[in-house]
Amino acid sequence: MAKLFLDFRVFNSRAPTNQSLPITKALKKHEDEKKRAYGERVLQVEKSSFTPVVFSTSGIMGDEADKFYKKLAHKLADKTKQSYADSIRYIRQRLSFCLLRTLVISLRGHRGTSPKRFSDRNDINILYMTKNNLN
Repeated sequence: MAKLFLDFRVFNSRAPTNQSLPITKALKKHEDEKKRAYGERVLQVEKSSFTPVVFSTSGIMGDEADKFYKKLAHKLADKTKQSYADSIRYIRQRLSFCLLRTLVISLRGHRGTSPKRFSDRNDINILYMTKNNLN
C-alpha cells in the first residue's frame, strides 16, 4: 500500500494578503506554497505522494482537496457498499463541522482544559532539579 502525505491549511480569504486575489487564485497560491515546501521531499525521500488540502475560512476547498475528497468518497462507497452520494455527503458534512470548529477556535480561542500552573516557585525548582538529576 502506497503512503500518502496530506498537509492541511485553512486561510482567511478576507485577510489583507489574500483580499486582492480572486478566491480561486488564492487557493492555488496556497496549494503551490505547500507543494514547493514539501512536495519534492515527499516524492524523493519518502517515496510517497503528497496532496496539499487547502480551505478558505468560508469553506471553499482547493482543486487538490476536491480531487482528494472525491477519490476518498469513491473508496469509502466501495468499502461500505453505500452510494457515492451518501459517502460524499458524509465527508462534506464532517468537513463542515471541522471547519466551523476551527473558525470558532480562531475567533474566541481554545476553551479546553488549561495546563497546570505552578503557584509556588519551590515546585518549579523541585521539577528542575529532578529533571537534571535524571540526566
